[in-house]
Amino acid sequence: MSDNPTPQAVIFDVGNVLIEWDPDRFYDRAIGEDRRRAMFEALDLHAMNERIDLGEHFTDTIYAEADKYPDWRAEIRMWHDRWIEMASPVIDHSVRLMKALQAKGVPVFSLTNFGVESYDHAATHYPFLREFDRDFISGHMRMIKPDPAIYAQVEATAGIKGDALLFADDRDDNIAAAQGFGWQTHLFEGPQGWADRLVASGLLDPGEAA
Repeated sequence: MSDNPTPQAVIFDVGNVLIEWDPDRFYDRAIGEDRRRAMFEALDLHAMNERIDLGEHFTDTIYAEADKYPDWRAEIRMWHDRWIEMASPVIDHSVRLMKALQAKGVPVFSLTNFGVESYDHAATHYPFLREFDRDFISGHMRMIKPDPAIYAQVEATAGIKGDALLFADDRDDNIAAAQGFGWQTHLFEGPQGWADRLVASGLLDPGEAA
């Protein structure tokens, strides 16, 4: 058992916690590593994606960016047209942990940098994305992690603060921001470590976390 209080709610990031997200891997497969490296050196597609995460329209933003760069137009449009291939596969053990927590009456929230339309698209493939007790999706909130404002909004909306929350994310900067609010945190490096943390926190027993 942990020295921390038992959390009142658990918060999951989505990308690389519940669903793998690896644009480099997708493009290496789709266009080859050399061309992918050249594209990412020439273009800042992650900045484009951040604008979507901040609420800009998924299709319009990507297609407009593609039209700016005729030499890369087809490849940029893949970020939209083949997006679900980038956001895959599901991390099945993490989904089981989410459902196990909810089966025990533990509220589970999302806190994810995700566009409005891209989240809707993902949810048609991954129905569990509609099953959180509360959704905190950056595109709707018009702010992204690790902006402290998004964490403050989670607390204000949920009515739960500080170490009553346990948050899993795969990025150090997002974890550090949550720690600034006193949240319990777990740097996600794989589902077994997250399962072990949920057991140590007194939320699941080892059988439930399997």
